[in-house]
Amino acid sequence: MAQKNVVAVVKIQIEAGKASPAPPVGTALGPHGIAIMDFVKAYNAQTESQAGTVVPTEITIYEDRSFDFILKTPPTAVLVRQKAGLDKAANNPGAETAGSITEADLEEIAQIKMPDLNAYDIEAAKLQVRGTARSMGIEVV
Repeated sequence: MAQKNVVAVVKIQIEAGKASPAPPVGTALGPHGIAIMDFVKAYNAQTESQAGTVVPTEITIYEDRSFDFILKTPPTAVLVRQKAGLDKAANNPGAETAGSITEADLEEIAQIKMPDLNAYDIEAAKLQVRGTARSMGIEVV
């Protein structure tokens, strides 16, 4: 089988199970001429179990207007906010603390994020997650 030529790679973040042809999906994919509804249906079917979470997606668009997409793990900031039970992080991180998470929460987030992080082991992943929490004004206790 001949290899398809890649025309574009589009990265978007959409809430799981709630993709629609409206922006940001329509504006990101429309110029490339792919069937937006086909993507929306496939994305919603694959992410319905993760409802309520933002799931980044990397869409590879080919010359014949076909596409493939890869689901990534939710952003670290979203997972940290969920564990801390917050709607948003601190307005002035470093000077104020918006909330806190435990070491167990930190390890759980690191386990979830491990496939998408450039870390060799769980300890390095935990350090990356800890840094994200610190930059959001969330304390690890």
